Amino acid sequence: MTLTATAIFDQIARLRERGEDFCVVTVVRTANATSAKAGAKAVITGDGEISGFIGGTCVQGTARRAAGEVLKSGRPRLIRVKPKDDVAGDTDSDGVELRSSACPSGGTVELFIEPMMQAPRLIVMGASPVGAALVSLAVAMGYRTLVACPQADREKMPGAHDYDDGLALAGGDVVLADTLVIATQGRGDRTALEAAAKSKADYIAFVGSRRKAEKLKQDMAAQGLDTAVLDRIKAPAGLDIGAIEPEEIAVSIMAEIIQTRRQRHARLEELDA
Repeated sequence: MTLTATAIFDQIARLRERGEDFCVVTVVRTANATSAKAGAKAVITGDGEISGFIGGTCVQGTARRAAGEVLKSGRPRLIRVKPKDDVAGDTDSDGVELRSSACPSGGTVELFIEPMMQAPRLIVMGASPVGAALVSLAVAMGYRTLVACPQADREKMPGAHDYDDGLALAGGDVVLADTLVIATQGRGDRTALEAAAKSKADYIAFVGSRRKAEKLKQDMAAQGLDTAVLDRIKAPAGLDIGAIEPEEIAVSIMAEIIQTRRQRHARLEELDA
């Protein structure tokens, strides 16, 4: 293994340990004069830092921009970088996406850009039988899990990757891609609902009846919380599969989370088409 390849694999290990998203870029094919040859690799981080060698400045700039797009969509991409005078459209005759280059060498480089994303994260608020079953199922499916509950209740929620003390999500750093389930079931419902409603999570659901959730939302709206914010919370959580037992309810919630994620990806594909 070359020194460059060793450095790339070391960088991948560091990024994975830090939980960062990045792209691995591989030179698939070259034509005419190019500085990098087939098999060359590089790692491109979310902030555009490149480790490894896939070509000169022109190719690096194109790869950096394409990697940013790939990280945003979460889908791999094959691109062909050709001299600008040879680029007449968005795709080549064989359907490969085209990017233009102003490099004087006149070479052509094909790059496969593969996203290395963190596993999706599920945040469970509260310590309850449904919450515990949900954490167990999510971990088995490869999700990262964060439980937000009082420290004294952590033993009721074993197996999560991380824990946040209390229901305020103070240390959660909630992002759009996170899914959030309120499973307080009568212990801190309002506190959890308010914190969840103010978060950036794309999917928020409440384990409880529709009537209970609406009553809580009405009370919170009367206290000044924006109703549009509260309307983001789906209740009851999960698809209607007739679930009764905590494990069955957990399955219905995970099914809805999967459905929501897949539908989001489908919408992104439609926008890209």
